[in-house]
Amino acid sequence: MAGRGNRQRRAAAGKAWEGRFREKTNRLVEAFTGSVGVDGRMYAEDIQGSIAHCKTLRKAGVLSAADTTAIVRGLEAVQTELDRGRFRFLPEDEDIHMAIERRLTEMIGPVGGKLHTGRSRNDQVALDIRLYLRSHLGHLQEALQEFQRVLVAKAKANRTVVMPGYTHLQRAQPILFAHHLLAYVDMIARDRSRLEDAYARLNVMPLGSGALAGTNYPIDRRYTAGLLGFPAVTTNSLDAVSDRDFMIEVAAALSIVMMHLSRLSEELIVWSSQEFRFVDLPDGFCTGSSMMPQKKNPDVPELIRGKTGRVYGQLMNLLTTLKALPLSYNRDLQEDKPALFDALETVMSSVRVMAELMRRLKMNREVLEEAVRKGHLLATELADYLVARGVPFREAHAVTGRIVRSAVDSKRELSDFSLEEFRTFSDRIEKGVFTRLSVPAAIDRKAQVGGTARVRVEQRIRELERSL
Repeated sequence: MAGRGNRQRRAAAGKAWEGRFREKTNRLVEAFTGSVGVDGRMYAEDIQGSIAHCKTLRKAGVLSAADTTAIVRGLEAVQTELDRGRFRFLPEDEDIHMAIERRLTEMIGPVGGKLHTGRSRNDQVALDIRLYLRSHLGHLQEALQEFQRVLVAKAKANRTVVMPGYTHLQRAQPILFAHHLLAYVDMIARDRSRLEDAYARLNVMPLGSGALAGTNYPIDRRYTAGLLGFPAVTTNSLDAVSDRDFMIEVAAALSIVMMHLSRLSEELIVWSSQEFRFVDLPDGFCTGSSMMPQKKNPDVPELIRGKTGRVYGQLMNLLTTLKALPLSYNRDLQEDKPALFDALETVMSSVRVMAELMRRLKMNREVLEEAVRKGHLLATELADYLVARGVPFREAHAVTGRIVRSAVDSKRELSDFSLEEFRTFSDRIEKGVFTRLSVPAAIDRKAQVGGTARVRVEQRIRELERSL
């Protein structure tokens, strides 16, 4: 009996599917097709799914109580080895799924081979990816929320700081610096909402779909789903094993997160330049030049800006992999995980490092206030003043444009003009115009919901502090 058991263990150590073949897998092919270096990170999810599948087989009467106990304890022992870094992978381990099953059979004998009853690697992989994403999207949501808290705290600490608002990268109107930061809080809120939407569609259980057609065993898929915390099960076995829409959705949402981070990065790069000097980046988030001793380079924002293209590329990777695949499963789908994992890890690290950078960012208030005083940022206030005096907006716009042109020619700001000079352009201008031509007045008149008025910005900060 001992000899027979050893033969069974040696047989189990080979490929699970090799009975059909006369030749062993070529070593080049093993290296080319192996994926354990990528999907190995899903070992905990694979074991979680296997335990649930084992209990489902027991409920269906396919496994005995003794076999179920042995398999579950064996899987837990395998996870302990993996958790502690003691698991020894073999060259023939095609992926983490087969590596775990191989080690399980080594530990508990032939009963380990019963675990795969009624299951294919196709639905097993589909399950593992969904479990993995559920967990890691939760971590990303937490990181994004913390990033929002950092931005809100920075806005609150600088709620009186003014700055030029821009269109076309040209100074346009004065705004509060806090208002600018809170724009990114709203962007991240949309990012979180998109991830929540994607989560809802990925949170459906595919296990029990088999290779493509379902399974011959009377398993209760909803029971399995309950064990794993899924609110629903897939309704078509072909779609279940080949569906990667949820991965594309996640990658698209991740790409938009990176786009937002890249826009903020670009502003930090510009603002920290000697030409702007609006902000000082923390030294610990910058590097110097190997040649020029005076340099302080904004490497972190530049890298985030660069990594954005990397995440975009992984979205295109997934879309291209899926674009011409017939139903159901094809080995091309092995290439889905490197793209998704890389995008997810890149976004997670970028969010965390940007949050810490923003936490330590310093504003140069005097430079910002000086920038607001120059560039005729109050021109719109003057035009609106004329409108309030009964001048049609297009005429008010033209009059104000002529005043700005005169200011440019004389190298002055609008606030430098006297009442008499203003009245040479329009007799509708009265002494009260000067109450409009101040930065605080210009800001506080924007008191509509969503405006930059101090009362609105402070109200929004309080709302966000409560909700975050």
